[in-house]
Amino acid sequence: MIHIPLLRRGVCYQSLDVVRLPHYQTREPFVELSQANIGLIRRDLLHQMESRADLQQFSTQELLDICKKAADFFAKSTLPLGDARQTPEDYVRQVSATTGLPFALARKNLNKIQGVMSQMETVLNGMTRHLDFEILDQGFGKLNGTALSYYARTNSLGVVLPSNSPGVHSLWVPAIPLKIPLVLKPGSAEPWTPYRLAQAMIQAGCPPSAFSYFPTDHAGGAEILRQCGRGMVFGDTASTSIWNNDPRVEVHGPGYSKIVIGEDCIEEWERFIDVIVASIVENGGRSCVNASGVWVPKYAAKIAEALAFRLAQIAPRSSEDEAAELAPFADPRVAERMALQIEQGLAQPGARDVTAAYRAGGSLVKWQGCSYLVPTIVLCDSPEHPLANREYLFPFASIIEIGQNQIPEALGKSLVVTAITRDSRLIKRLIASPLVDRLNLGPIPTYQIAWDQPHEGNLFEHLYSRRAFQSPIEAA
Repeated sequence: MIHIPLLRRGVCYQSLDVVRLPHYQTREPFVELSQANIGLIRRDLLHQMESRADLQQFSTQELLDICKKAADFFAKSTLPLGDARQTPEDYVRQVSATTGLPFALARKNLNKIQGVMSQMETVLNGMTRHLDFEILDQGFGKLNGTALSYYARTNSLGVVLPSNSPGVHSLWVPAIPLKIPLVLKPGSAEPWTPYRLAQAMIQAGCPPSAFSYFPTDHAGGAEILRQCGRGMVFGDTASTSIWNNDPRVEVHGPGYSKIVIGEDCIEEWERFIDVIVASIVENGGRSCVNASGVWVPKYAAKIAEALAFRLAQIAPRSSEDEAAELAPFADPRVAERMALQIEQGLAQPGARDVTAAYRAGGSLVKWQGCSYLVPTIVLCDSPEHPLANREYLFPFASIIEIGQNQIPEALGKSLVVTAITRDSRLIKRLIASPLVDRLNLGPIPTYQIAWDQPHEGNLFEHLYSRRAFQSPIEAA
């Protein structure tokens, strides 16, 4: 059996305390993980300053070059996996084995991460607004005649990771060219990606001490967030809400991403069905940037029927099938809980499962011994209905008919809003709204990322602060 060790400042360490993850289909043990207890985590985090000093020996540009090399190592090379070796195809099969993600989607996420790493200079320029990297290296300098100075808020970034999709791991990689070491707690079902990313970076020349990798329990994850000066946490509302008021921790919870069609474009709604379908279905519906709501001024029932017909064509397929678009749930109890929540919501007046006409039974489907939630479109008659603003880890979307003058307030907090409109008044309201984190104007899929745009917070501003600075000394 494969064993994944801890990384203690880049050094492999096999713990006596281990857990075994099962294969999603056979339920047989598939991989064994060393576990880090709180005492070990506390001891290792006494060395945060040393790890940061190791990264500070490199210039920002040198670390960006390392990221670019690491992108190819991550996507194309055979890398260490404990005492074993892991090819890219091994990685795809292993991610699928413990998460249920089809091979095609695992491979697409691998390529996405490679793309982010290879474009890291563009990513960093977007975060820093094209700050001269030498200012970061020296700590001070001038930009357009203005004296600038920045300092790091922390000696490490602690990250509590999810298991829903490998693509989210690209969000913490910029910490390395920003010279901030990483303390990673992998998701309970997806230990593969952060370990492989660390090995790719080390292979490319990054100091191993920049990476600590601690599979651990919830208490261990909380300890990482408490002990690191800055943190990121991923998860559902229940698991992340305790960190909402801690400014040291960047919370990545449900996205509640949406598509809005304005009154000026609604007569052309059929033109936008492909964009809506793709926004709902991409990556198996597992991402926070998947659309979970479509808000329109009229024709909600027609749009719901059109979406239901299209999504009803998507059915469970084997992991190896390159056409697979749905992922089974590695833990069938999670699927059962979600299906029950949807049933309870539908039992309340004001909502109808439009996809029910295209299938027998509810959203939960058993296929080849696995639990799937098949695409579901729910037509809601009010934004107050319990299913009108919900997000699930499968292709699910509610369709709501609402007056344009109620947008964006009625949308609630939204990670992404794709607004298909040319109405300047609606555009101004969306631009002015603090409820909209990312705004796409026009028929742009909600999942489409621009490398030079920050995602759900700006990691540079999370890790660095600008200080007031005056000096007669000229920066070299």
